[in-house]
Amino acid sequence: MDNAPGKRISMERDDTASPDLILRDPLALDRTKLAYQRTMLAYLRTAIMLLVSGVTLIKVFHSETVVVISGIALLPISLIVAGIGLVSFLMTKRRMKNLYNPPGSIE
Repeated sequence: MDNAPGKRISMERDDTASPDLILRDPLALDRTKLAYQRTMLAYLRTAIMLLVSGVTLIKVFHSETVVVISGIALLPISLIVAGIGLVSFLMTKRRMKNLYNPPGSIE
């Protein structure tokens, strides 16, 4: 059987993976990449919604002091959420790269 579990294959479709990976490893790597990209998009979506909500509160309820303060508070919170998402994305990306291409390995 060509696709038997544990059979070693060449990695011609993905230059970043080690040639020693078995068939299910590149598929797991692809699923993991998609998962952390999806997580990054969720962080960005949340940050954009917080930003839009803050601006809306400031513009629509400009005469209500408490609501305007709440809107102003949402602006930096949205930037913090976007920053957390970006840092998480970059750390996971680096961790995955080091896992499948350890330092000192031949690429």
